[in-house]
Amino acid sequence: MTAREAEIIELIRKEVKPALGCTEPIAVALAVAKAMEIIEEKYALEATWRMGRDYGLRVEVSGNILKNGMGVGIPGTGMVGLHIAAALGAVCGRSEYGLEVLNDLDEASIAHAKELVEDKSVTIGLAETSLKLYVKAYVDYNGHCASAVIENDHDNIVETSLDGTVLTSSRRDTGAECPDQKTTLDYHLTVKEIVDFASTVAYEDIAFILESRTLNLALAKEGLSGKYGLKVGYAINLDDNREVFGGDFLCYAMSLTAAASDARMAGCTLAAMSNSGSGNQGITVTMPVIAYSIRYGTDDEKLARALVLSHLVAIHIKGYLGKLSALCGCVIASTGSACGLVYLRGGDYGQICAAIKNMIGNITGMVCDGAKVGCAMKVASGVSSALQSAVLAREGICISAHDGIIENDIEKTIRNLGQIGSVGMQHTDNMILDIMVCK
Repeated sequence: MTAREAEIIELIRKEVKPALGCTEPIAVALAVAKAMEIIEEKYALEATWRMGRDYGLRVEVSGNILKNGMGVGIPGTGMVGLHIAAALGAVCGRSEYGLEVLNDLDEASIAHAKELVEDKSVTIGLAETSLKLYVKAYVDYNGHCASAVIENDHDNIVETSLDGTVLTSSRRDTGAECPDQKTTLDYHLTVKEIVDFASTVAYEDIAFILESRTLNLALAKEGLSGKYGLKVGYAINLDDNREVFGGDFLCYAMSLTAAASDARMAGCTLAAMSNSGSGNQGITVTMPVIAYSIRYGTDDEKLARALVLSHLVAIHIKGYLGKLSALCGCVIASTGSACGLVYLRGGDYGQICAAIKNMIGNITGMVCDGAKVGCAMKVASGVSSALQSAVLAREGICISAHDGIIENDIEKTIRNLGQIGSVGMQHTDNMILDIMVCK
């Protein structure tokens, strides 16, 4: 393995992780869990103290965390929102689990967390910050206060404190050298390098990416039961509807992907393999590619290379947008899956670039109005567009530089999309949040 290959694999492992539950409320649960552990260590408390009532929880979040945490199901609870997520983080959360912070969830912890919410022991408020992704959790206990801060990445705990004294700090401006502090853009990826890497890296060095198939396919199968959310995947898969949705592969890919989203957004207790801090994005990046592999018998090595390509394209584009934005993440994720589909169908670098341009020229305007069960419909739309873009690209059809934000240079095209999503749609983002909180 070359040094550059090792660096790219580092990036994949950093951005592609298992996550239990929607990552915005999970980030809240993680920050609370860390603050609880500070109190626990300070006073040498037994684990049973978490099942008591003698502590209070306060959480301050950025607007985008609030937007994406208001309407999404919390695993195993039948409830939505940040209050129950914070309470679960206190009762059973373990920070060492990262985005799977609620892995120890059980009926007793759910019941106690609900009691904390009902007793109004949990307060959620808006933080005064310009950061899109920000969580600060406070735990008040016995006249003392512990806090933990998450910034920029859903599992990036940058500061802890006790009674106003900073215990740990790893903010980028401290000058400390740490791989986790590198942003996606610090890796200086290009689409050309991504395609070359996915095509040539030793299979044994990327075989771990097949866990994406294991986790997300399990979610899809659960969603197809018809027990979750809007039942989008389930409905698409019904015999009477398959012909309407395009019959064979399109229907299959849409139903599997939407079903996984149905399950996850409605509080299924199965983990998703996330991408760029989002389980839904991880699902959308992977499931169309996995569906193709299942339907047409792709071997594991070919699938692994396609998944690496799909994941990395999404990570690369997302780097210009930030983890949270007004632009729906499924636009980016389905762009990644379009590239994976082109690769599985024998496409080359030029056709992969064409697929990206086709996607950007098609569904760029899809807005994010928070994480919720309705995301499954957006996911299904993204899959449809991905397949369309991939098929057209393989036929040599590509949106030209005369069209809108598309340029001949693929990297300039991606940067244009990033500018629209991160800067141009800022007012849109604020308006969406205002509408949501005033309903």
